[in-house]
Amino acid sequence: MSLLHFCQWLATTPGSIALHESLYAYQVVSTVHVVSLSLFVGTAVMLDLRLMGVALRRVPVSDVADRLFPWTAFGFLVMFVSGALLFYANPPLRYQNIFFRAKMTMLVLAGINAWVFHRSVYRNVAHWDLDPVPPRRARLAGGLAIVLWAAMITSGRMVAYDWFDCGRQPQPAIVNLLAGCVTDSR
Repeated sequence: MSLLHFCQWLATTPGSIALHESLYAYQVVSTVHVVSLSLFVGTAVMLDLRLMGVALRRVPVSDVADRLFPWTAFGFLVMFVSGALLFYANPPLRYQNIFFRAKMTMLVLAGINAWVFHRSVYRNVAHWDLDPVPPRRARLAGGLAIVLWAAMITSGRMVAYDWFDCGRQPQPAIVNLLAGCVTDSR
C-alpha cells in the first residue's frame, strides 16, 4: 500500500469525514493551530535571538532556555496535535500539496538543527553562558532556526492555495513529481 493509498483510506474514516464536514470543528482546530504556533515560534525565536546575541544579552543563555522551555514545549505539543488533526481532515489533499511537503521538510530540518545544537554547542553552554554574543556555531544555529521557522510558516500559509492541484492536468512534470501527483503518464 502506497502512502497516497493510505491517505485516501484515512480520508474515508468517520473521524476524518466528521472533521472535514463540520461547520465549526475544523475552524476551531485551525485557530488552535495558529495560536499554538504563535506561542511555540514566539518563545523559540526569543531563544534564537539570544543565541544570535541580538536580544537579552545580559541574561544567561541557560536562564532564557530554562524559562522559555515549558512554554515552547507546550506550544509545540498543541501545535503538533492540532496540525495532525488538520492533516487528518483531508489527508490526500495535504499529501499532494507542494507547500505542505515544503512545510514538513522545514519542520524536519528545524528539528535536526535543534538536535545538532543541543548535542554539540549547547553541551558547553557553561563556558559561554554569560557572553553577550555567543560562539559562532550558536549564532548560526539560532539564525538558521529563525529562517527555517519563517519558511515553515510561509509554506504552511500557502497550503490553503491550490495553485498546483493534481486534479488540474496537464502540469509541468516537476510539479507532478513534487506534489506526488499520479498521472496517466506514470
